[in-house]
Amino acid sequence: MRRGSLRSRLTLLVTAAVALAIAACAGLSWLIVQNQVVEQLDLTILEPEEQKNQDYLRNACSPDGTSDKYDVVTLLYADGTTCAFGSPILPTPEDRAAVDQHDAEIRRDGVTREGRSVRVVTTNFGPGVAVLEGRPLYHVQRTLRNTALALCAVAALGVLGAGWAGLTISRAALRPVGRLTGAVEHIARTEDLHTRIPVQGNDEIARLSSSFNAMTAALAGSRERQQQLVADAGHELRTPLTTLRTNIDLLLRSEQTGRSLDPDAKERLLINVKAQFAELTTLVADLLQLARGDTDHEPHVELGLHEVVTAAVERARLRGAEVATDLKPWYVVGNAASLERAVLNLIDNAAKFSPGNQVEVSLHNGRLTVRDHGPGLPEEELPHVFERFWRSPSARGLPGSGLGLAIVAQAVAEAGGQVKLANAPGGGAIATLDLPGSLIRHSQSDESR
Repeated sequence: MRRGSLRSRLTLLVTAAVALAIAACAGLSWLIVQNQVVEQLDLTILEPEEQKNQDYLRNACSPDGTSDKYDVVTLLYADGTTCAFGSPILPTPEDRAAVDQHDAEIRRDGVTREGRSVRVVTTNFGPGVAVLEGRPLYHVQRTLRNTALALCAVAALGVLGAGWAGLTISRAALRPVGRLTGAVEHIARTEDLHTRIPVQGNDEIARLSSSFNAMTAALAGSRERQQQLVADAGHELRTPLTTLRTNIDLLLRSEQTGRSLDPDAKERLLINVKAQFAELTTLVADLLQLARGDTDHEPHVELGLHEVVTAAVERARLRGAEVATDLKPWYVVGNAASLERAVLNLIDNAAKFSPGNQVEVSLHNGRLTVRDHGPGLPEEELPHVFERFWRSPSARGLPGSGLGLAIVAQAVAEAGGQVKLANAPGGGAIATLDLPGSLIRHSQSDESR
């Protein structure tokens, strides 16, 4: 069965709740009125009078006795016989037990011999005698019936009012949800991630709207970064691909025309092709590293940063870098492969600009520094060094794609750290990487692998 809309369900729930409350109040009110009316009737029956007992004795069983004060009176004797003034009240076992009870007082609903409903109060009249005094119930029943009809009418009006109130409340409460739904449908239809929901107040709906705005802003930023990455990647791939196509066309033309290239020229051409392939491979690998999502990585574990740096230094030395190290233990939570790639990129970048490929690497209390002895960077270029595809004008003639430091920034951010690049005192540049951690290992998970 298809469920109704949230507005109709909310209206139905509010109406049902209010109707139930009204019904309970009406029922309770009717019971209170009933008890009060019966109690008042009992009090009129028990009304104390000086000559009451004498009236009973004198008039109750007299054939010609009359009384306009007591509607129904019956005397019940110990032998079970009765003497009635008016229509006799049918006694019960409890009434017979009251014959011998001095302080007996029994209140109940009863009937006369003719079947007339009466309210009966039985009391002890004296030794061996009980008096059953009754009042007709027809006026009480009429009062209660009229009261019940009035309460039903009021309850019906209350239910109608509850339905109207539930509809009004649901419309007011769900109006922000309607705006949110409209915005979501608009985004799904147009893919416009710049749509924003007006936030009013600080309730749950306002928090939901704020969260939705934050989500769409994050998605819009992610899409813009992806578009920028694709545009920059296309621009960067164009140069090596053009060079490769030119060199391969030259080789094919020489083979097709039968005019072989000079062996030395051909060797240089093939070396250039190989270098272009290597540059293209590196560029594609860097693009894949940057294009992966923030959650698309291996789980972070506790690891020794000094061990990661040592592994990166060994790889850098195999590439020809002269690295001097001063490393102290420091344990962090992160991904070993990503951090090693980040440290290696810092060392490679420093070696590229340092005379003799000399680089100094130190690690103390969670701060990793990588320093070169090159010319440094102009101050106006420092804010851009971690941007994707950005390259200093002085470095555009050197190998590289402009993605190395961007990969460093991404890996460090994933590990909860910070990285910056500045000019070092005395010349050169120094990269500083700070990662949260401790001097001791908290688990043995790394050692057990």
